[in-house]
Amino acid sequence: MSTQTGTKERTKTRVEEPKQFNVLMYNDDFTTMDFVVRILIDIFHKDDVSAQAIMLGVHQNGKAVVGKYPYDIAISRVDKALSRAKAAGFPFRMSVEEA
Repeated sequence: MSTQTGTKERTKTRVEEPKQFNVLMYNDDFTTMDFVVRILIDIFHKDDVSAQAIMLGVHQNGKAVVGKYPYDIAISRVDKALSRAKAAGFPFRMSVEEA
């Protein structure tokens, strides 16, 4: 007769969500509203109505949160937007801050 005794260890795996970061867009007097809407649609994947609303918020309040993303995604999207603005000759500004 053979008996095996064993102990099972419980390991708790805790998966943490990545920190989130707000992408902020700032108003200026030179970047066109149409350009801002295109950025919001093409790079930040907003629908037309949301893009228009965010653009107007930026225009009226001086800045607005465009979205909340993990750091790498936030930086990547901001870089794409700023590169496109530079190529078009706009002094467009954006930043990333911890949410």
